[in-house]
Amino acid sequence: MKITIVSVGKLKEKYLKQGINEYVKRLGSYAKVDIIEVPDEKAPENLSEAQMVEVKQKEGERILSKISQDSYVITLEIEGKKLTSEKLAKKIDELATYGKSKVAFVIGGSLGLSDEVLERSDFGLSFSAMTFPHQLMRLMLVEQVYRAFKIIRNEPYHK
Repeated sequence: MKITIVSVGKLKEKYLKQGINEYVKRLGSYAKVDIIEVPDEKAPENLSEAQMVEVKQKEGERILSKISQDSYVITLEIEGKKLTSEKLAKKIDELATYGKSKVAFVIGGSLGLSDEVLERSDFGLSFSAMTFPHQLMRLMLVEQVYRAFKIIRNEPYHK
């Protein structure tokens, strides 16, 4: 399976990079993982609604340009479906079973995802009703994907 994580913004924190790199390395025996950063759109602090839409659209165009046509797209959204780790594992396993060998996870910027990205999404996933920094979300996502593969293979880790 080929997993692509497309995320808005550059990761600066060393501790997050180290954690992500560790999980990507661990995932190497289960899947090929690519993490693609797209630049966030520079914007002033107090945006109008129209400016927010414009920022999300520009970031959305960058995101969509990195997703292949044959990828199954899972967007991370506060309003998405909440899954347990076991149910995420089942979803990933079912995708592989039914020929979806390319899965793209999308993490938006601080304003969220554009309508165009949401329309391209095959599945909206929510980790929580809480808001997390998108940089931290990257680490949480790769850990959960790794956990999912351990669950699929019935290997110890997730208890």
